[in-house]
Amino acid sequence: MNKLKLLAATLAGLALAPAPAWSQSGADYPNRPIRIVAPFPPGSAGDIIPRAVAPGAGEILKQNLIIENRPGAAGGIAAEVVAKSAPDGYTLLFGTTGTLAINAALYPKLSYDPLRDFVPIVMCATSAHVIVVAPMLPVANLKEYIALAKSKPGQLNLASSGAGTAVHLSGELFNALTGIKTVHVAYKGGAEAMTDLIAGRVQVMFASMSSAVTLIRSGKVKALAVTSAERNAALPDLPTVREAAVPGYNVTGFFGFLAPAATPRAIVTKLNEHFVATLKTPETKERLAALGVDVTWSTPEQFGEQIREEIAQWTKAVKVAGARAD
Repeated sequence: MNKLKLLAATLAGLALAPAPAWSQSGADYPNRPIRIVAPFPPGSAGDIIPRAVAPGAGEILKQNLIIENRPGAAGGIAAEVVAKSAPDGYTLLFGTTGTLAINAALYPKLSYDPLRDFVPIVMCATSAHVIVVAPMLPVANLKEYIALAKSKPGQLNLASSGAGTAVHLSGELFNALTGIKTVHVAYKGGAEAMTDLIAGRVQVMFASMSSAVTLIRSGKVKALAVTSAERNAALPDLPTVREAAVPGYNVTGFFGFLAPAATPRAIVTKLNEHFVATLKTPETKERLAALGVDVTWSTPEQFGEQIREEIAQWTKAVKVAGARAD
């Protein structure tokens, strides 16, 4: 075959080759199911919230949104999986305060960079934590808990869904501000921690609202206060930590969807528009409100700015709490 025929054959082969899965225009996106990688196991806020949003988003996008749980390393395993995925819009990260902000403040060497390795799509929710204690613990309010903990330094166990998570550091920050000393007990996820709290094997937890509100209403755990600046609509009679005992305390988590860096802008824009439309529907609002979660929505740029602000705030909080990576 001469050089001209070889060139012609090569060009013909290229013309028949399939185009990259991610079209820069996003015109045919999505044409297959979308995987959402959740950073925590079933029963945690990082799992419950995307599952509440996925059905409505799937209807609008006309594709299934499949939640894949990849727990571990305070959300770092899920983040690394997505950071290394093809930037085609078919693998997304459900990002949390811990995954996107606390890890950056706590761990000097992360396997991913929250700002460099992802493109924000939309912030979808904010949520307070709620201080819950074992049902048999002899306290009725937050001041009584503080007094009991101070009388038993190092004898009460603080449960969390993992070392370095927002649930963990919310408690450590509270301890630092009140002079309490507890023993941290890290679990693989919030559901396992809550099981031991109900049984009294651990005594206190700064739980995500979405994972605790049903148990609080059923009386399986005792709620003492919410960590946000304002009371939560799902538990309106429960005071804030500020009201009850610690004026300077305020912790609120945030959640949202992100794609790998280099995902085409057209795909990010389409996802943002469809997620926002989903979050505005009464059905999705009701699902999240029932979990004690405040629905929100944003542009990709606003979500990116929120992440930067949260990294700065949690860097300060980690220093105040004296927290270190385990």
